[in-house]
Formats: sequence, C-alpha cells, structure tokens
Amino acid sequence: MNAAETNVRRRLIKLLVALLAVLLLGAMGLYQLMNARTFQLAGELTDRVATEEKVVALTFDDGPDENTPEIIDILAEQRVRATFFVIGAQVEARPQDAQALVAAGHQLANHTYTHRRMVFVSPATVASEVERTDAAIRMAGQRGEILFRPPTGKKLLVLPLYLADNQRRTVMWDVEPDSGKAPTATEIVAAVREETRPGSIILLHPWYANGRNTREAVKGLITGLRDQGYRFVTVSELLADRAGRRPR
Repeated sequence: MNAAETNVRRRLIKLLVALLAVLLLGAMGLYQLMNARTFQLAGELTDRVATEEKVVALTFDDGPDENTPEIIDILAEQRVRATFFVIGAQVEARPQDAQALVAAGHQLANHTYTHRRMVFVSPATVASEVERTDAAIRMAGQRGEILFRPPTGKKLLVLPLYLADNQRRTVMWDVEPDSGKAPTATEIVAAVREETRPGSIILLHPWYANGRNTREAVKGLITGLRDQGYRFVTVSELLADRAGRRPR
C-alpha cells in the first residue's frame, strides 16, 4: 500500500469514527429526551409545582389489584386523598377496586391500557392506549379532568403530540423512593422525608407482591411528612392551587 492509499484509508477510518460518534451522541440524546422528567416536545408537563406552601401530592402507579382495600384503609386512617395512575386493563378486570378508590375520594388518572412503553409506537396505538383507559376510568365513576402519566415516564414525539392535540397534561414526579429497586419500608420513609419539597409529586408502587414494603411504608411516610408540616392533596388540587383556582 502506497502513501496515498494509506492517507485515504486513515481519512476513511476517521470519518467512520466521527460518524459513529455522531450516531452515539444522537442515541444518547434520544434516550435522555425519552426519560426526561421535566421536559417533553409538546404539550404541558408537570413534575412538581413551584410553591412555598408545604403541600404535596401522593401518587400511586399501576394497579388496581387485590391490595386495593388495604391501601384504601391506610389512607382513610390517615385522612389522605391520593391520585392513582391506573392501568386500563386492570380497571376493567377489577372494576370494584377502581370504584372503591373513587368512592373513598381518591383521584383516578390514566397510566395507559396495557402499560406498554409509549415510544416508537403509532398514533393509533397511543390513542387506543389512552382512550380505552379513559373509558374504564369514567365507568369507575371518575369525574372531571383525567390526568396522564406514561409508563416508566417514557415519551418521545407521538405521545406528546397526541396529548397536546387533546389538551392533556403529562404528570411526572420528583420523588420516587421505590422505582426500579426493592428498598425496605424504613428506607422508603427516609427517602421521602429527605427528598420531598413544597409542591412535590411523590411516586409509589404499592401493588402486587413486590409492593409489600411500599404498602408498609405509606403510613410512616405520611406521618413523617406531617411532622415536617406538610399536607396532602390530589394532583388536580395541587395544580389548581398553583393556578389559583378550584379543581374541576
């Protein structure tokens, strides 16, 4: 191989390396955008309400399931109303649990019908996942605005555009003590007490067998935050407080 061929080869290698770097950076950017808790490409998103008042929203993702009565009893004992981002298929399978949550004064919100990740999906898939769940929530007795939270918080373009076109708000969170791990109840309580700020939206997963520690932590984290001067509201009430209006 002569010098000219060697130079061409080196240039091609450098070009290939540069192209791979661009693709890698692009993939990393898409990943960060997909998982961003404070930003999406279209529509309204809330991860926390900016306020000096010590008020927080307690939210539960997934479900409902056979643990619903236990969760209702804990919240009733503590006089707390929460927001439940439910899975449409679960609501249809256990309508009595969804109705019990509404009857107890809690807010039902949309967490898609099958809990599939809402990225790289068609507009028709997004519409079906959201609207079927809306219908199930309405059948359970929920009135007023139905808020939405994407499974695992993931979204890119199709989902935000659908939500923006339909004047729907994405609700994320800023405190998540049990996501993707298995902390003890004591660890969950400690994390919530340490990370919560005025206007926080707290995310919990109390369902199924692996949610046992979270269920055990609910009372302790409520009393712990009350000791710090916090009061609990639904997400719609938190948003209404920010806007200076009553929830619909």
